[in-house]
Amino acid sequence: MACREGIGCPWQCPEPYRDRALLLLEPHPPGPSFPLADAAFHSGAPPTCLICDSSAPPSSHRSDAGTLRPNGWLAAGMLSMSALQNALSGAGSHCRRGGWGYLSRSPLLGGGVRHHFSEAAAQGRKTPQCHQPQHQDQFGALGPPRSGGIVPSAREGVWAGRSSGCDSSESGMLSRLGDLLFYTIAEGQERIPIHKFTTALKATGLQTSDPRLRDCMSQMRRMVRESSSGGLLDQELFQKCVSSNIVLLTQAFRKKFVIPDFEEFTGHVDRIFEDTKELTGGKVAAYIPQLAKSNPDLWGVSLCTVDGQRHSVGHTKIPFCLQSCVKPLTYAISISTLGTDYVHKFVGKEPSGLRYNKLSLNEEGIPHNPMVNAGAIVVSSLIKMDCNKAEKFDFVLQYLNRMAGSEYVGFSNATFQSEKETGDRNYAIGYYLKEKKCFPKGVDMMAALDLYFQLCSVEVTCESGSVMAATLANGGICPITGESVLSAEAVRNTLSLMHSCGMYDFSGQFAFHVGLPAKSAVSGAILLVVPNVMGMMCLSPPLDKLGNSYRGINFCQKLVSLFNFHNYDNLRHCARKLDPRREGGEVRNKTVVNLLFAAYIGDVSALRRFALSAMDMEQKDYDSRTALHVAAAEGHTEVVKFLIEACKVNPFVKDRWGNIPLDDAVQFNHLEVVKLLQDYQDSYTPSETRAEAAAEALSKENLESMV
Repeated sequence: MACREGIGCPWQCPEPYRDRALLLLEPHPPGPSFPLADAAFHSGAPPTCLICDSSAPPSSHRSDAGTLRPNGWLAAGMLSMSALQNALSGAGSHCRRGGWGYLSRSPLLGGGVRHHFSEAAAQGRKTPQCHQPQHQDQFGALGPPRSGGIVPSAREGVWAGRSSGCDSSESGMLSRLGDLLFYTIAEGQERIPIHKFTTALKATGLQTSDPRLRDCMSQMRRMVRESSSGGLLDQELFQKCVSSNIVLLTQAFRKKFVIPDFEEFTGHVDRIFEDTKELTGGKVAAYIPQLAKSNPDLWGVSLCTVDGQRHSVGHTKIPFCLQSCVKPLTYAISISTLGTDYVHKFVGKEPSGLRYNKLSLNEEGIPHNPMVNAGAIVVSSLIKMDCNKAEKFDFVLQYLNRMAGSEYVGFSNATFQSEKETGDRNYAIGYYLKEKKCFPKGVDMMAALDLYFQLCSVEVTCESGSVMAATLANGGICPITGESVLSAEAVRNTLSLMHSCGMYDFSGQFAFHVGLPAKSAVSGAILLVVPNVMGMMCLSPPLDKLGNSYRGINFCQKLVSLFNFHNYDNLRHCARKLDPRREGGEVRNKTVVNLLFAAYIGDVSALRRFALSAMDMEQKDYDSRTALHVAAAEGHTEVVKFLIEACKVNPFVKDRWGNIPLDDAVQFNHLEVVKLLQDYQDSYTPSETRAEAAAEALSKENLESMV
């Protein structure tokens, strides 16, 4: 018996359709969520082919597709194709509950569709194609798996229905996320003032100017213009505004960024900034007129984390020239475009031990590294060797723009002209390199010097510079745009050289005391990278005798003395330094929960581990109940013995109802626990001397360091 598609009925169709028939014949048992299945089962209507909508053979027929049972599941499978399409593509609750997309298999959603493969597996067939990876069509849209280029209209209908169910389920989940976000910010109110939302957003570290939030912010501005609510968002308006950015916003408000408590962290940064602001050492560089005009009182710090959290303090919007800070960026661009092996045919990797502008080469006859002037000039000569000077500069400038997330990147022509007029030392280095044949064949030395001077004259602000640094910290991916700008290899090589050669003759000292990749410049800038955490840009024109920003160096040293950012800080046992990557409040809450739960279930082993890790065994929950309260109420004698004999906890702590642990044991008639607590109370001395308390605290600290 042939169906209208000419492939035979689904009982005898080719392998792909047999699998599809099996998959669609048993979508779900009939029930209240699937009234169509019940209707088809009880109506007595002739069964139809799921593939082509034509009449099907008797239900007792058996085929390679497996045993077909004439029950409600089979009836659901024998619905006409049009009925199935209507059921799947409808906007009703059945479609949302039954979901045919990938979200139906998500643990977040109940009532997922279960496909049955047992009969197919028993006959050794391949997994049905419906569960093979979907293919993309020429427009990039996901479509049904292709089978020999033949996609019958009925199959398209099934996929259209499944796609509709998937979209419905996904939109439902996103809608629930939006509701939760609204309730989190509203704090019981029916409407949210827009300024309250933006304030809460900034507390997470995200800025309203973040490119990732462009859709959300434009929607809010439009709502303010069109709405008469005076800048108030109800739940519906809020959903419309945040729907396009719900995932990012949910991540932000759940404190799932690299620095969870961003306000606390920036508070520490601000205090360090104020401390170093009072420093007055150093002198402004005067070897070119433009640098000599710099204001010595300028002091600004900006940071950007790998998640796009931003903070700025001081003079962070004033443009300044990158000068030597462009060297690691140019090197990273050359590695990304040309590869490590090629670039290092012309420049080395070792610190020189000499001044940055010396006329010297290593034993191989090439510049020591890309962070000295000779190495930077050679690296500049490698970029776009087949292009003219304008095209080379545009190429690098576009790269820098992408690294900065399209934030401010400018050019100071006055500085460029001054560099050319006063660059005798660099011209001497250029001729020396040319004489030693350090440039690639066919390179114009003067063009390479021009590009080097131009790149040193590129302007940024502290804010845009911090995004560049964060791109290096994030493995070459700009954190505020998500664009992959540099290769991972280029970033790794660049950070390695910044760590060993980035701070002129102070590089060894900086690596020893700060232990982070950084690059300084005579403009007073310091580009600092905390790998996998954040990037920073500091600006203070007064320089020390080695040419590094005086305030900037002190700021970096104070930062690492407070936080465990040093490359070789011990992250587990360095108790005296702060780790902003940890969730402080939530960790404390979890310790209370773990402690009380162990007491509740009588897990003495867990309590021993907590005591060994110097945990406070008298911690209280929100009802002021301790582990001893819980153990006494549950009658766990061994737990009570451990708490009173080994931990010496206070038995007189009262909960919010005024009960002590003994009261709980009496109330629940745990006589053995009552006897233990009565004896312990008689011998317990609550007023221990201060010396004993201090000794106990010291022993706990020593114990923690040992564990």
